[in-house]
Amino acid sequence: MLIGLGRALVAGFLAIVLLYLTKQSIPGKEEIKSLIIVALGVIVGFPLLSAWALKTVPSSHGAIIIGIIPLITVVFGTIRGGERPSRSFWFISSLGAAVILIYASIVNSGSIQLADLALLGAVVSAAIGYTEGAKLSKTMGGWKVISWALVISMPFLIFPVTWSLMNASLDVPVEAWVSLGYVSLISQFIAFFAWYKGLAMGGIAKVGQIQLLQPFFTIIASAFLNGEEITLLTIITMIAIVLIVGAGKFASVNRSVSNSTLTGSH
Repeated sequence: MLIGLGRALVAGFLAIVLLYLTKQSIPGKEEIKSLIIVALGVIVGFPLLSAWALKTVPSSHGAIIIGIIPLITVVFGTIRGGERPSRSFWFISSLGAAVILIYASIVNSGSIQLADLALLGAVVSAAIGYTEGAKLSKTMGGWKVISWALVISMPFLIFPVTWSLMNASLDVPVEAWVSLGYVSLISQFIAFFAWYKGLAMGGIAKVGQIQLLQPFFTIIASAFLNGEEITLLTIITMIAIVLIVGAGKFASVNRSVSNSTLTGSH
């Protein structure tokens, strides 16, 4: 609770300062509706579910499961973003998802853990938040989307975060506090500036496939920062995912006229 929602609360204060200094006007009614969806997806759903799951599974394991996000993002990009991926794109995306699910099945000896279900919930949450945020970024701007989404969610985060803070053991290494600062400033705030901008410019489906590389970087980081073991199976899975991402760059995605026009204005 403290890590999953607390980071958004910290980032929210930064967002308030940024919006105030740049004198931004309050979003309209329709924009607020979309911002609420963004908040539920990438500010509440994904951080909370993934943080809970990672209490019981290694970060390298979590990274592989979360690697399925691009496929789910394609689905919501088709529904909400007006994009029409080609059959080859669907095939490549599904292949990447299948590799990830096979990996999870082997690691868990054919069973599905409760943490895996939480991670899948996090995946769906992220995909919804990415799609809605990218759609809104075409007219609003990526940094404004995440900033306003954080501000809107703050009143609902204060109580659970305060309760968690009062009941949590704060006798933790300084590295834990530094990590909280990192996920608050970078993961929950600044990184979204570029991510939403990229999704709006290059298309939700196409750019979203880059996230298949996330497990590769996370697993390497988990070895250096957390001392986790990198198995041969993990390495093989990473290589397969990288090759699939490369193939996905050559598959076509048709974008709606309105999306292309809006994107061209940025």
